[in-house]
Amino acid sequence: MDKLTHYRSVSELHEKSGYPPPANPLISLMTCKELMSYSLGESRFTGDFYMIALKKIKSGYVLYGKTKYDHENGSMVFMKPRQIIEVSNVQFAEKGFVIFVHEDYLSGHTLHNLIKQYGYFEYEINEALHISPAEEKIMWELYDKIRTEYDQNQDEFSQEIILSHLDSMLKYSDRFYKRQFIDRSSNVSGTTVKKFQDILNTYFQKGFHKDSGLPTVNYLANELFLSSRYLSDVLKQETGMTALEHIHIYLIKEAKNLLLSANANISQIAYELGFESPSYFTRLFKKVVGQTPGQYKEHHIAVAK
Repeated sequence: MDKLTHYRSVSELHEKSGYPPPANPLISLMTCKELMSYSLGESRFTGDFYMIALKKIKSGYVLYGKTKYDHENGSMVFMKPRQIIEVSNVQFAEKGFVIFVHEDYLSGHTLHNLIKQYGYFEYEINEALHISPAEEKIMWELYDKIRTEYDQNQDEFSQEIILSHLDSMLKYSDRFYKRQFIDRSSNVSGTTVKKFQDILNTYFQKGFHKDSGLPTVNYLANELFLSSRYLSDVLKQETGMTALEHIHIYLIKEAKNLLLSANANISQIAYELGFESPSYFTRLFKKVVGQTPGQYKEHHIAVAK
């Protein structure tokens, strides 16, 4: 495997890639037309910066997470600091842009914390944002506003103006992703939640919980060929609940059935479901149901009488 290079600054990425020095060592903006004459870093690299890009690739591929991005048009991708990126023989189409923003550039600004709330920075590259021509026009308008401010002689107002436009770009991306989730749900055969429930059922039917414990969001996401964050965001859009909340509801449903239909005690039921300890089972049950397992069982026995 090729060596992994880490860039501590945007300037260092520029230097190693053969780009001209950035106007600001903490932020860089380039169109793909400008990038066509250069390579993008080492073949495998990480950096202390965010990357926001509208990429149109003519050949080669870019990889982060577990999957490749190649020959896609009109897609935006988002990379968080220290995310491993791999590039191979990439040639960009002219129409596209890349923004590198060092995390220090956000220090003292509300975007420093807000950017961490945008789940799409956790997505796999195959979960890129596919934007319509109208949406692409909005992104280019915001890029051009940032670029205009960036290319001027930067002063004490420049950072706030640039970050306000960047904030708008991220908010629009959030909106467009929600549109994509809706389109995805209506266009695929079977909703994500149905496939999710099928995998969850299979996990317990095959007894995986007895050897491996409770199913994790990461396991279920891998089975669906999605990132865990993308899965949770899709489920949240479709059902109002995250992947973890769906797992908890499934477990509580099974627990209720065992409490009312089996002679096993609470500890036995906890271990039967794959919980590491009865106390964790009891805490989760009370959190979801509002009663302990014992109280729930006693109540239903009393009602039955």
